[in-house]
Amino acid sequence: MWGLVRLLLAWLGGWGCMGRLAAPARAWAGSRGHPGPALLRTRRSWVWNQFFVIEEYAGPEPVLIGKLHSDVDRGEGRTKYLLTGEGAGTVFVIDEATGNIHVTKSLDREEKAQYVLLAQAVDRASNRPLEPPSEFIIKVQDINDNPPIFPLGPYHATVPEMSNVGTSVIQVTAHDADDPSYGNSAKLVYTVLDGLPFFSVDPQTGVVRTAIPNMDRETQEEFLVVIQAKDMGGHMGGLSGSTTVTVTLSDVNDNPPKFPQSLYQFSVVETAGPGTLVGRLRAQDPDLGDNALMAYSILDGEGSEAFSISTDSQGRDGLLTVRKPLDFESRRSYAFRVEATNTLIDPAYLRRGPFKDVASVRVVVQDAPEPPAFTQAAYHLTVPENKAPGTLVGQISAADLDSPASPIRYSILPHSDPERCFSIQPEEGTIHTAAPLDREARVWHNLTVLATELGWSWGPERGWVPPLVAKWSTPTAPPQISPVGSPVGIPQDSSAQASRVQVTIQTLDENDNAPQLAEPYDTFVCDSAAPGQLIQVIQALDRDEVGNSSHVSFQGPLGPDANFTVRDNRDGSASLLLPSRPAPPRQAPYLVPIELWDWGQPALSSTATVTVSVCRCQPDGSVASCWPEAHLSAAGLSTGALLAIITCVGALLALVVLFVALRRQKQEALMVLEEEDVRENIITYDDEGGGEEDTEAFDITALQNPDGAAPQAPGPPARRDVLPRARVSRQPRPPGPADVAQLLVLRLREADEDPSVPPYDSVQVYGYEGRGSSCGSLSSLGSGSEAGGVPGPAEPLDDWGPLFRTLAELYGAKEPPAP
Repeated sequence: MWGLVRLLLAWLGGWGCMGRLAAPARAWAGSRGHPGPALLRTRRSWVWNQFFVIEEYAGPEPVLIGKLHSDVDRGEGRTKYLLTGEGAGTVFVIDEATGNIHVTKSLDREEKAQYVLLAQAVDRASNRPLEPPSEFIIKVQDINDNPPIFPLGPYHATVPEMSNVGTSVIQVTAHDADDPSYGNSAKLVYTVLDGLPFFSVDPQTGVVRTAIPNMDRETQEEFLVVIQAKDMGGHMGGLSGSTTVTVTLSDVNDNPPKFPQSLYQFSVVETAGPGTLVGRLRAQDPDLGDNALMAYSILDGEGSEAFSISTDSQGRDGLLTVRKPLDFESRRSYAFRVEATNTLIDPAYLRRGPFKDVASVRVVVQDAPEPPAFTQAAYHLTVPENKAPGTLVGQISAADLDSPASPIRYSILPHSDPERCFSIQPEEGTIHTAAPLDREARVWHNLTVLATELGWSWGPERGWVPPLVAKWSTPTAPPQISPVGSPVGIPQDSSAQASRVQVTIQTLDENDNAPQLAEPYDTFVCDSAAPGQLIQVIQALDRDEVGNSSHVSFQGPLGPDANFTVRDNRDGSASLLLPSRPAPPRQAPYLVPIELWDWGQPALSSTATVTVSVCRCQPDGSVASCWPEAHLSAAGLSTGALLAIITCVGALLALVVLFVALRRQKQEALMVLEEEDVRENIITYDDEGGGEEDTEAFDITALQNPDGAAPQAPGPPARRDVLPRARVSRQPRPPGPADVAQLLVLRLREADEDPSVPPYDSVQVYGYEGRGSSCGSLSSLGSGSEAGGVPGPAEPLDDWGPLFRTLAELYGAKEPPAP
């Protein structure tokens, strides 16, 4: 068996697979020791062809792939064959004696397609080269052992929907590791295993194309196509590989928008302001992205006036909003059509249009409690000035739109009329003046009038029970049928339903202000002025409105004796002129009376005075000297300033005189108090006093022993807190109360009953220590007898003379008659 394999390998390799040695003798003669002439050219001793080995072959023994033979080898066993290079000794081995080359293991062409080896014949004994080394190649012969593969698979591709047949989708490429130059092992053919009939593939190039027209993304968006590549030209026995291609249909605008319903109904309250969202509309479009963007519009003019529609930020929904204020009482519903249109239209698909749709919309306006509505957005009224309070200015009118019969109450907001110049009738809305108006003080009055609804309350709580057959329309309206009786409506305040309006009142002018000079005029004229010289231009001022009494006339003093002349310029001014006869100089300035009157209805007039001083002037017209007033005036002091200075000086003098007078009065008052008031004033004296003879300082009777105090003499009690003005005879007092408490009560009663004492309490110091002590009193003034109990008769101290008069008075002796 193996002999036949060797014969087959020898046949496949050909005779050229065996190298034969054919070297000329002359080429190696020198090496053999035979000298001879050298040849110009030597012929190779090797006869070579390539060696081949079939890949993937594996057997129990090494396989002979070829044989090396040199012409030097004559079969004597002296030649030795050596093999070096790639795989030598491992993959390839050589028989040193015969030159047979064997492969020892299975080879893979895809790993290494050929091996480069070096062969040489040497002398077995000396290893001397018999032939030069020669290179040869062993090629691995390919067999179909590798299936095709898709290195970039799986694939993903996109193709627009509705594409024509044959539209290229993607190209797939498979690789076969076999040798493309040997047989059909690497010749590939592509086929579609899955994806028919939608897609096809080119067998040679692998280009995938659409196979049917009008593929719709909205029907099927994604397809999975399986592509197979088979070698051996697709014939039986070839190897194959497959991959998947995911084909996605991209969207195109091939579908028009479509409303899911033909009629949309919405409702909105009448108080909704402009911009309020009423509802959303969406037309369905199965396309994606920009192909599904839509624009909405209102087709009918009726709806476009009250409503507007716009597209939301996503470009899909239509937002229906209020455009202008709605009124349930004037219109309760709106009906119009809305159109939805694609914003981006592809001309290639116009045949599938039109790309728009129309739907009907009905909006119902709902009633809502509304504040009163004024007949005007703002009111402008006028009233003449100086009219009596209560004058009618105008009328404000408002109505309840929900219930026109409901009463309205009017009022003026206080902050808009802080001066209370106007009043309003609450039920009728008439505005009257509350005080006289002065246009010159204020022309415009801006009032804010508040109109408030007064609701009606019906039902049993108001004292009326409706019968069962009564028909009620609304809770705020009376019944239509009332067989038993009629309900009584009682108004109630509904301050939540109120509205405001601006009322502007203009005060009209009347001629109530007489013209007057624009400013006080105080001027001068030179004594050398020529007759007719202009002295001063006089301006007039009329506070009344321009146009009513704007023209003011002037008139000066008349007669031949007039010192100055006034000329009316007929433009609201007059010229003060020097007459033909100059005014004689004098110290006092001239006071020129001027009469002013307007031309209003009625005409008003006034008289003003212009002060003119006659002064001496330099040749250039400047003042040289003038009379005192004129001089001071020229120096910068007017008559008013002089009067103010004099007034200030007089006030200062009056203050000085008043201060001096008050000072004197205060000193006199202090002197009187020092003589009469001896309450608790601490006074420092420079002398030591008069001793026992000094009886004028105070009443010493209060220091007596209460046992020796005499009863109060008839008549008003004497004051003890001031010095008596007249001397009275002092009588000895009978013994008084023996207790200090009783003494104090007695003194208190005397002070209360005496009308001549001051209305304040007097602090008195008593020298009596009281009773109860075993040693008795230490005062010698109270010792009446030796026994210490009963006072004895007074000694006749009067005989001692005037020197002891005071002592006699202290002991109750009768005062001797004055000498």
